Amino acid sequence: MSNKILYIIIGVAVVLGVLATLLNLMTPVAEAPTATSTATTTGEVACTMDAMQCPDGSYVGRTGPNCEFVCPPMPEVPADVQAQIDAKADLIKVSGPMPLMVIESPLMLSGQARGGWYFEASAPVVLTDWDGKIIAQGHVEAQGNWMTSEFVPFAGTLTFTSPYKDGDPDFMKRGTLIFQKDNPSGEAANDDALEIPVRFAQ
Repeated sequence: MSNKILYIIIGVAVVLGVLATLLNLMTPVAEAPTATSTATTTGEVACTMDAMQCPDGSYVGRTGPNCEFVCPPMPEVPADVQAQIDAKADLIKVSGPMPLMVIESPLMLSGQARGGWYFEASAPVVLTDWDGKIIAQGHVEAQGNWMTSEFVPFAGTLTFTSPYKDGDPDFMKRGTLIFQKDNPSGEAANDDALEIPVRFAQ
């Protein structure tokens, strides 16, 4: 074999070696799977353990692929109850508790009422059981200047013992929260109230 042929063979081998090295450098190296990719591949999702209170008074945790809070639907408010709430809407609006909400003690009260609903910046609140028996009384306090004809926010708290016990008939879970207009005159013509139906926790 002549030296010329030998040099050609060596040259070709060197070129092929260089090309192979370049190809290896350009090929991406597969990464080891991480905990996140394993969870995604298997479809498993680990949500945090925090909870949220729903409008009906129950508590739910995060669930589903997006770890969202999903509250149960609120019961439908009877037409006569909604009509009474609507009729008083120009005087008082309650934002908590909502109608038919499951309540526990202490019960936080919130909403807004026109200045004339208060006297000395407060207005009475009464909680009754299914039979109309008073189980708690208190006041909401105006959160601003109440000497106005405009709406003024209010807040308050009621502490009570639930009249419902395990084993009682379901109707005994029912109660009524009565927001009363303060009436220092004592005259019946100046009385007014908004009744919100509630349910007691088991």
